[in-house]
Amino acid sequence: MTQTLPKLVTFEQFIEWYPLDGVRYELYKGVIVEMPPPTGAHENVVGFLAAQITFQFLQTGLPFRIPKTAFIKTQNNNSAYSPDILLLNHDNLVNEPLWSKQSTVIQATSIPLAIEVVSTNWQDDYYDKLRDYEDIGITEYWIVDYAALGGKRFTGNPKQPTMTICQLVDGDYQMSVFRGNNPIASPLFPQLNLTAQQIFDSAL
Repeated sequence: MTQTLPKLVTFEQFIEWYPLDGVRYELYKGVIVEMPPPTGAHENVVGFLAAQITFQFLQTGLPFRIPKTAFIKTQNNNSAYSPDILLLNHDNLVNEPLWSKQSTVIQATSIPLAIEVVSTNWQDDYYDKLRDYEDIGITEYWIVDYAALGGKRFTGNPKQPTMTICQLVDGDYQMSVFRGNNPIASPLFPQLNLTAQQIFDSAL
């Protein structure tokens, strides 16, 4: 469901409008979009990955945090996304002008990793967010498609649960695909010992 104000809105108008009604919203090219409620399976995957990643950065002593709710604002000021998992570099938040009042980040240095767990609006994760996260310069972006909802170019033919890890190389995302019992390879967390199937099975 898309809710629009009388005209396309800026990020500042979106934040000022944002209601505390328990519903999640994102801003897509000036249009306010109500996010569909997540399923239990979706939240199982999010919780599993958040725990695995938290263990990794605690073990290595990296200054990372995972906020409950925060936004990534795009450079053109007309989109703002709240990833399923947003890993923040806490040390850089002092340099973020919107963090203290709007829990919003705009600098790639603040965002070591963004993760989207695919739901019915899969095009957002594979197209819009991939492009915008790449433009911002986010070093690593995971697309976790545990239910094989994405198009066949992403999930295969026939479709299969697929995890895509996008790594920024010279300004462009290089995409690595993992399925079944393939061990995933995260440049940020090379010690992460997980297969794609373990992640998909966490939905159960």
